[in-house]
Amino acid sequence: MNHRLRAALPLTLAAVLGACAVIPDRAGVESIPLPQGSPAALLQTVKVGDLTVTPQEVVEDSRCPINARCIWAGRLVVRTRIDGAGWRDTADLTLGEPFGTHGTVIALTSGEPAPEAGAGRETVKEEYRFTFEAR
Repeated sequence: MNHRLRAALPLTLAAVLGACAVIPDRAGVESIPLPQGSPAALLQTVKVGDLTVTPQEVVEDSRCPINARCIWAGRLVVRTRIDGAGWRDTADLTLGEPFGTHGTVIALTSGEPAPEAGAGRETVKEEYRFTFEAR
């Protein structure tokens, strides 16, 4: 084998094998939380005071559409994982209602997008963004 070819072989193999590398599944891997006050998508972690909060799923979104008149305002309820120093809790947080756990109170303060009358479709889970704050 020629000297130049022998020297290039490891680089060629590294490039070929690197292109075939398997990227591990992110499930179960902790992500870097978004900064406090940032809107978080489902399964996206955000800092809330000393806690990290991860919206898991929309349990209920019966809010009145923004361009309609309703007798009842409706509710937005989001199942949320709350992590503190040495503990983890999961709770259904309701928009605008404070929730206390382990001596800390947090609240779901917004959920976007708001429903629209006549839109002809429900909000898909990938579109949701939630904002939380420590109280």
